[in-house]
Amino acid sequence: MTAPAPPAKQPPLLTVENLQVEFETYGGTVQAVRGVSFSVEAGKTLAIVGESGCGKSVTVQALMGLVPMPPGRLKSGTAELRGRNILGTSQIDGLDFRGREIGMIFQDPMTSLNPTMTIGRQIAETLEVHLGWSRKKAFARAIELLDMARIPEAAQRAKQYPFEFSGGMLQRAMIAMAIACEPAILIADEPTTALDVTIQAQVLDLLGDLQREHGTAIILITHDLGVVARMADEVAVMYAGQIVERGSVDDIFYRPAHPYTVGLRAAMPSNNPDAEHRLLPIEGSPPDLFSPPAGCAYAARCPHAMRICSTHEPAPFVVGADHYGKCWLHHEKAAGGASMIAAAAAPPEKKS
Repeated sequence: MTAPAPPAKQPPLLTVENLQVEFETYGGTVQAVRGVSFSVEAGKTLAIVGESGCGKSVTVQALMGLVPMPPGRLKSGTAELRGRNILGTSQIDGLDFRGREIGMIFQDPMTSLNPTMTIGRQIAETLEVHLGWSRKKAFARAIELLDMARIPEAAQRAKQYPFEFSGGMLQRAMIAMAIACEPAILIADEPTTALDVTIQAQVLDLLGDLQREHGTAIILITHDLGVVARMADEVAVMYAGQIVERGSVDDIFYRPAHPYTVGLRAAMPSNNPDAEHRLLPIEGSPPDLFSPPAGCAYAARCPHAMRICSTHEPAPFVVGADHYGKCWLHHEKAAGGASMIAAAAAPPEKKS
């Protein structure tokens, strides 16, 4: 008797290839996103992490058609949502996919919501525009969505204005608005910024519950590795407009393949009683994206940099199943290079 064949792997919901975004300024051309590629599957969470200014938010804004042009410009790339390229357009089959197919939770809800409209009205408007619902039906659904977002007294709160909500409640209202049309993909751009740790945990739990209930794919933009460890299935590490490492959350935390990832980990607080309690900052600054370096963008800050790092950009080296890192230390001629990264990633011993 033959064993049943394993189920065929479903294609990704969203596949991005070689995305490049530039901005024309008085000082020159800023190469904000430089050849970014990734994919995300249904029911999975992809976290995009990196320092402020590395291109995380610009990447997802370009996918959503939210980059103003000019000064922005899509230099190249494709972004296929269920096999259809959405880059450079806001519509699929004549309908706006933003809000309907892809929902977005913005970084600052206070500036993202209209202060002259009630919370319920703003959520209802999404349903009216995308699904053609009547105002009465849409407002009733808005109350249900606020209740799903765990906002107490949802019927009363729906009639209030943004200034009457706390920061945590505003973020919940943004989540309710983003999931109103039950999109296949939810983009969360720094969803826990400026929230205290208790509210952060509640917001992340809410996102996790919604994902399990609806099978939603989540693209999580953050620089908080604690949030990544809690939420992500896969992680893309960005630096200077490029993805320098991509792998599972276990790969990133336990088997990092790029010195920058090691640096991010070292700068993260630890509650390990056996480790030395000392944060190790990454010295130096990111490169000037008006004129990116010819080689590895991280070379000037990397403690393991070699001569080739400053002159030639590394290709993505495969270091494991669905795990790669853009670092010359993985080249076959870099003797002991990968072991250097592993040694640097090992937690420091506590001094006696």
